[in-house]
Amino acid sequence: MKLNHKIIFFFLGSLLLFNGGFILLSTIVSFFYDDGVILELFISGFIPIALGAIVMYNTRDHKKEINKREGYIIVTFGWLVMTLSGTLPYIITQSIPNFTDAFFETMSGYTTTGSSILHDIEIIPHGVLFWRSLTHWIGGMGIIVLAIAILPLLGIGGMQLFAAEAPGPSGDKLHPRITDTAKRLWLIYFGYTIAETLLLWAAGMTFFDAINHALATLSTGGFSTKNASVAYWNHQPIIQYIIILFMYLAGANFVLSYFAFKGKVQKIIKDEEFKLYTAFIAIFTIIVALIIYFRADLGMSTITHPMVWGQAESAFRHALFQVLSIITTTGFVSADYTLWTHFLVVFFFGIMFLGGSAGSTSGGVKVVRHLIMIKNGFIEFKRSLHPNAVLPVRYNNKAVSGEIVFNVLAFFILYMLSFIIGALVFSMLGINFESAVGLSASSLGNVGPALGNFGPVTNYAALPAFGKWWCSFLMLIGRLELFTVLVLLTPFFWRNR
Repeated sequence: MKLNHKIIFFFLGSLLLFNGGFILLSTIVSFFYDDGVILELFISGFIPIALGAIVMYNTRDHKKEINKREGYIIVTFGWLVMTLSGTLPYIITQSIPNFTDAFFETMSGYTTTGSSILHDIEIIPHGVLFWRSLTHWIGGMGIIVLAIAILPLLGIGGMQLFAAEAPGPSGDKLHPRITDTAKRLWLIYFGYTIAETLLLWAAGMTFFDAINHALATLSTGGFSTKNASVAYWNHQPIIQYIIILFMYLAGANFVLSYFAFKGKVQKIIKDEEFKLYTAFIAIFTIIVALIIYFRADLGMSTITHPMVWGQAESAFRHALFQVLSIITTTGFVSADYTLWTHFLVVFFFGIMFLGGSAGSTSGGVKVVRHLIMIKNGFIEFKRSLHPNAVLPVRYNNKAVSGEIVFNVLAFFILYMLSFIIGALVFSMLGINFESAVGLSASSLGNVGPALGNFGPVTNYAALPAFGKWWCSFLMLIGRLELFTVLVLLTPFFWRNR
């Protein structure tokens, strides 16, 4: 079957149009703050709008049919087209004149990774900073659509399991039509963003800082408007608690938020992934807080304001903040966790592989996959004793098909292989072991801060050019669930059948 090229280009053209419109929003911010880059941002928005309109016009007579192959191409190349056009505000305003750096920053934004090459964020024009945060928010919206609509149809890495929980025709679903499902989840996403903006503003942030941090939190992105990230507000605990709340909500399945607003609390309480997600956060926070509290002799400090390590609240808050930031792959920083004992450095490295919930904006492996693997592992023990017994893996009291279990296992194996190969490539560039494994885990899991020379208080500017491109590749395949991108690299995908 030949590819329907016209519908692919039509979709890519519509994404250019969409992206250009968001860039023009940044022009309004630039005008309001009179930051001197209004014309540059307007040109940056006009170019993708004009190009997108031309592409859509020339492919308007496309066949309205799309198969799996076209779906894979649209998802992967759509992200690349968004990223390429998203570099324009950086390059044209000269905020990031180098194309490699601009591409890295933009890919980090759209994949909601939050890694940055900027040395001094606070000198960047307001309009460009707003665009930088918007790339997170757009990427987060895109991930919701992928999770509920596209990846399940493509059969990606166990996402059918989430498809069974979210869109579809049965009584437990949000709505039988995918577009209506997406609208409902987008409304929640937008509503949470507005709510966090207002709360942060009321808590003492400027409105500009509040909206930027809300855009970054709900997308689990992590770009901040301050060089010190959220540690800038260490003297205002209420701000950190607000961000903690919304990181927790963003890392949970957005469908559960819908059920909460509908009063279906029992669905949330009974959801196995949500319970494990909450349990992980609670247990890990207690472990980290106790170590921080009882190891005050380490002389640890935050980026800008010293913590009072003898106070239980301070230890608890920073432990909860950093655990949530890494598990949800948000990547905000309230303190330099690489100073919190060698055990905690390894501990935080480990939870980079956890990820948030399916149907959230978080990156990583996802809690539901870990849950399925754990359950399947226990069942394998039982099968060794009772080889003839029929013992299906059950999730939310429903049997999980063998196909989904195999997909989950295949995803995890491919994820770990990608991590190992990623670290090997970084080591070939002369990067030390700790930094190489940290870079690979952080980029693949869309976490942001890594380890070693690229830890939470540094940036990625020192990476060689090839290292930045390799990071961008890992961010992309990690964000798009591996198979979506990697299948395009196989020869059989491009054969006409």
